[in-house]
Amino acid sequence: MKSCFFFVLLSFSFLISNGQDQNISNGNIFDGEPYIAINPTNSQHLVIAWMSFVPFSRIVIKTKVSFNGGQTWLSGENLPHLTIGYTSADVSLAFDNNGDVFISYIDFTGFDVNPFAGGVYVSKSNDGGLTWNIPVEVISIDSDPGKMPIDRPWISIDRSSGSGQGNIFITTMNAKNAISGFNPYFIRSIDGGNSFEQWRYLDTTGWLAGFFIPQPMPTSTVSSDGIFYAVYPSLVFAQNPLAQFIVASTENAGNSFNYQSVFSATTNVTDSLAKKGYLLRADPSLPGHIAFFYLDVPFGDIDVFMRESFDGGNSWSVAIRVNDDPIANNRMQDLLWADFDTDGDLVVSWRDRRNAPDSTYETASAIWGTFRSHDGPAFSQNFRISDFLVPYDSILGFSGNDFMCIQLINDTLNAVWGDARTGKLNIWYKRKSIADLVVSVDELSPEQPLINVFPNPFNSKINIKGNKIEWVTVFDQNGKSLLSKVNSSNNTILDFDLSHLSPGVYFLKIKTKKGIVKKLIVKENSGFK
Repeated sequence: MKSCFFFVLLSFSFLISNGQDQNISNGNIFDGEPYIAINPTNSQHLVIAWMSFVPFSRIVIKTKVSFNGGQTWLSGENLPHLTIGYTSADVSLAFDNNGDVFISYIDFTGFDVNPFAGGVYVSKSNDGGLTWNIPVEVISIDSDPGKMPIDRPWISIDRSSGSGQGNIFITTMNAKNAISGFNPYFIRSIDGGNSFEQWRYLDTTGWLAGFFIPQPMPTSTVSSDGIFYAVYPSLVFAQNPLAQFIVASTENAGNSFNYQSVFSATTNVTDSLAKKGYLLRADPSLPGHIAFFYLDVPFGDIDVFMRESFDGGNSWSVAIRVNDDPIANNRMQDLLWADFDTDGDLVVSWRDRRNAPDSTYETASAIWGTFRSHDGPAFSQNFRISDFLVPYDSILGFSGNDFMCIQLINDTLNAVWGDARTGKLNIWYKRKSIADLVVSVDELSPEQPLINVFPNPFNSKINIKGNKIEWVTVFDQNGKSLLSKVNSSNNTILDFDLSHLSPGVYFLKIKTKKGIVKKLIVKENSGFK
């Protein structure tokens, strides 16, 4: 049995990839604001888009495509400007159920040219992102005179099996220097992006964004049962004496909306350089389960928080602090993103400065994350996604590095972000299994709580012995959570019946009062002699 055991270990070490950061853009001047999307019909088909400065063409949208899970990349065509002299920005991507990919972006004069012209556009690709059809206008900069409703458009597509399948939704907001009051905007296409209907305000009487937040960006998602959700900020004293986030939802593709408050804000992020974006995501495995991710400063420095709802936004959980560096350690986090996979596992990511030499925005950073399985009781200990702690570069203080993006599919994380490790802002990509990130990360408690697991190897049952065990989760070699048990009775010995598992290597994560312990266990073939 011993020789079989070591063979399994060696096989597992070979199977777990050591994916390194890849420079996707390799630009010589500026690349920023990346977005990634994965084909729901083919997890090996990836599309990445970003903003890139091209001499004599200003900012253009570039794309790359992989059909083999990120091992090799093909360059797609740059999206041409609608008019010579225009510049582009704010790209996002989404696939439909047919495997067609859509790209949303701004193309306009820029705010250094007067009069302003341009708008938000959507283009479709029928070949997986290698070429793009003629773009269709969603909303123009003068559709709502003086309001310039073309900043930070997000695209989302209904991928449910309901009557709204294939509907495309665009949300956007007022650009800088627009006249007040300010509004989030909602536009839909019900013909697969061939045309877009008349825009409407997403907010309404009693649920207005107001006059005090000049850019009330809505963040949107569509649930597996076809309900569209969007969260936007609001400050209207007659509605609420405090600033708040409001969730708007519609079951009929925008013909009517329901509204609820997510929470009222007693603190806010005032750092002028921090990338303060927030995000809403729907759990594909559980209709009504949506999660809102945001930054806040209740402990004096910027942390990442999550609130979630299991009833479609009618009620929300208390705030959950996602980053696990010491509270009030005077290190700020920002640039957050998050994604559910199809079975409800969740990864949250952000730009992290816990290992930085000082407390400012202008210090070294890395990309970190955390994982929560669909049946797990809590987030994993934080892990580093990017390979290096990258020194600060002044280019990060400018627009164009406003977010990163991740996609979680089949328990594999795909991440893109911008950093300046080469001396220029480039787009970096990493693909890594959750098993590699969560299980192999150094999570051992400094005090090393004594935990015994026996028998190991085992045939059907294992016992876990230790003091102050809070919960245990069993993972397979791919990092998929198989079974969790909360020790609500504070037993010193927990038993697990694992007779249903196939022979092989598995992992335990054991949370105690003193920290997290990981253990490798082996189930042997019951017929082995």
